Amino acid sequence: MKKTILLALLITVMSGNSFAKSYNLSSPDDKIRVNINVGDGISFTVHYSGKSVIESAIIGLELQNSFDFGTEPKVRAKKFYEVNEEIYPVVPVKSKVVHNQYNSLVLIFRQPFKLEFRAYNDGVAYRIIGETNQTVTVQSETGIFEFPENTRVWFPQEDKFYSHFERMYLDTLLSSLDNGAFCSLPVLLETPDDMFIAICDSDVKDYPQMFLEKTEGVALKALFPPVVLETEPTQRPHAETITSEADYIAHTRGFRDFPWRAFILSDNPGDIVESNIIFALAGESEIENTSWIKPGKVAWDWWNANNIYGVDFRAGINTETYKHYIDFASRFGLEYIILDEGWSDPGDVMVINPDINLTEIINHGKEKNVGIILWVLWKPLDKVMEAFMDSCQVWGVKGLKIDFMQRADQEMVNYYWKTAEAATAHQLILDFHGAYKPAGFNRTWPNVLSHEGVKGLENNKWSMLITPRHDLTLPFTRMVGGPMDYTPGAMINAQPGNFHVSFTRPMSQGTRCHEIAKYVVFESPLQMLADSPSNYYRDEESTEFISGIPVTWDETKVLDAAVGEYIVMVRKKGGKWYLGAMTNEKPRQFQIRPTFLDDGEYNLEIMQDGINADRNAMDYSKITRTISTDDTIHLNLAPGGGWVGIFE
Repeated sequence: MKKTILLALLITVMSGNSFAKSYNLSSPDDKIRVNINVGDGISFTVHYSGKSVIESAIIGLELQNSFDFGTEPKVRAKKFYEVNEEIYPVVPVKSKVVHNQYNSLVLIFRQPFKLEFRAYNDGVAYRIIGETNQTVTVQSETGIFEFPENTRVWFPQEDKFYSHFERMYLDTLLSSLDNGAFCSLPVLLETPDDMFIAICDSDVKDYPQMFLEKTEGVALKALFPPVVLETEPTQRPHAETITSEADYIAHTRGFRDFPWRAFILSDNPGDIVESNIIFALAGESEIENTSWIKPGKVAWDWWNANNIYGVDFRAGINTETYKHYIDFASRFGLEYIILDEGWSDPGDVMVINPDINLTEIINHGKEKNVGIILWVLWKPLDKVMEAFMDSCQVWGVKGLKIDFMQRADQEMVNYYWKTAEAATAHQLILDFHGAYKPAGFNRTWPNVLSHEGVKGLENNKWSMLITPRHDLTLPFTRMVGGPMDYTPGAMINAQPGNFHVSFTRPMSQGTRCHEIAKYVVFESPLQMLADSPSNYYRDEESTEFISGIPVTWDETKVLDAAVGEYIVMVRKKGGKWYLGAMTNEKPRQFQIRPTFLDDGEYNLEIMQDGINADRNAMDYSKITRTISTDDTIHLNLAPGGGWVGIFE
C-alpha cells in the first residue's frame, strides 16, 4: 500500500466550556462540507455543492451501567489530517487500484471516546472510537438522520430482523412511509435538488449490522437487532426460532473502533455505482498468503433443478450428473461447479448422499481443472466446522457456499468472522447465502468472494418479482454494499407478458442480451451460470460470449444511468474494455462515443437485441466490426433489453 499522510495537527480545547462548539470538515475537492456541533449532544449537517443533503443528524452511544457517549460531551482536543493513498485489493471488484483520498477530523473527548469524520469527494463517513479498557454493554446507538422535504427513497423494507435480506425496493417519498417501517442496508435517497445519498455501514465486527427505521417527518433513525440469548430448532434444518433476546445490542471490548456509518453522495447516480468508499473504510486484509484465492465463474445445479437432457444417464443428484457439470465447465473455461443442496444430509454435513461419489467427482474436476464448491447450512457446519474443513482440505474441495444465516445480530456477525478465519486456515473460498451484504467484509477477508443478500434470479422459480425494473434498481442499491450473488444466466428469456413461473424449468424476464449484460453490470467475483448445461449447449454462441466476460475488473466507469430505468457502463480488464447496457421495460437508444478508449482502431464484438426481441426475448444478433475512437456507437435496446460489447 502506498500512503501519504500530509498533516497532523493537534489543538487543545479549553475544558469545562459549556457552550456549543462547531467544527468544519471539507472534502478534498471542497464540494462536500460537514459541520459538526458539540453541545449537550453531538449533531452534524452535510452540504454538497451548497445544497443540503443531511439537514440534521444526531449521534451517540448509550452504555449500560456507564457513561453515555453523546450526552454532555466535552471536547478536549481535535486532530485534522489528510490522506491520499492507493489500496490494491486482493480481489478487485470495481478496480485494481482504489484511490482512497479524504480529509479527516478526529474529536477527542474527556470521556474515553473519540469521534472520527472522513470527507471524501464522493461521500462522508463517521465512526465512534472507544478508549476504555473495560468491557462495555451497548444498550443502543443513536443515529437520527433528517433529510430535505420531498426526499425520495428506495427502501428495502423488512418486517423483522430474522431475514434473508432479499427485499424489493419501495420507490416512494420518505415522508409517505409509515413511522416504524424499517429497512436493511444499503438504502438510496434522492433529494428535491437531485442529490443522491446511499447509506451503508462498513467494517462491522463484534457488533450488529445497522438497519434504518422511518421516524417523524423526513427522517430515518438507526436500529439494531438485540443480542440473541436463546434459539430453538424447527423441523426444517435451515431454520430456527429466536426464543430469548437481551435488552442490549452488543457486549464488547471498550477499546475498539465501532463500525463506520457512510453516506455516498453525488448529483449523478452513476457515481454511486462507481464509489469505493465502503470497501476503503473496511479493515485491511487479515490474510497474508492470498495466492490460493481464485475468483471465477461457477456452473450451478440448483436453479435449473438438474434439468439436463440429451444425455444417456438419469439426471439428478448423482455422480454422473456432476461429472457432466464438470465437463461443461471445462468446455467453456469455468473455474468451478457447485454441489448444492442434496449432496449430503442437510443436518449433518459429514454424511454424504450414497448416490454421490465425492472423491470421484473431485478427482474428475482436478483432471478437467475445475474446482468443487460444496453447499452447507450454517448451523450444521458450525457444529463440526474444524473437522469438516479438515476433510474438505484433504478431499481437495476449493470452497463452501454457506446458507440460511438469516440474522444480523452480534453473534451472527461474529459467526461470519469465525467462519472466514477458519476457511482461511484451510484455504477455502466462501460464498455466503441467506446473508446480509458484505459491507467491506471482502476487503478484510478476500477469500469471501460473494454474498447473496439480494432478491435475485432464484426468485423466478416461484414469483413474478424479478422484473427488468428491479434489475435496474440493484446497481444503485444493494450493489453499493459490495459483491452480490444474484446468480444470472437464464437461457430461457421472456418479455413480462410471456413470462410464467416454473420451478423446474425457470426463465427470466427481459431479453437474452439483458441477461448477458448482467455479467458486466452486476458485481460478483464468484459469478454463476445458473441454467442447465443442456440449455447452454443449445446456444453455444451466447455461452462462449458469457464465458469470456471477466469477474474482476481493473477499472469501472458509468457512462449514463437512471435509477430503475437504465444503465450504460464500461469496465476494463487487461487490454479489453467491456460495455454493458440494460434498460427496464421501456425500449431505449443510446449514442456512445468511446472516449474511454486510447486512440487507435479496435475490434468490437457485439451481442445486441434482435429486431424481434420485443416479441421473442430470446432474439439477438452477434456482430463484429472495427471501430476507432472517432466513431459513434449506436445502442438499440428492446423493452427489457440489453447490449454488450467487447473492445480489443
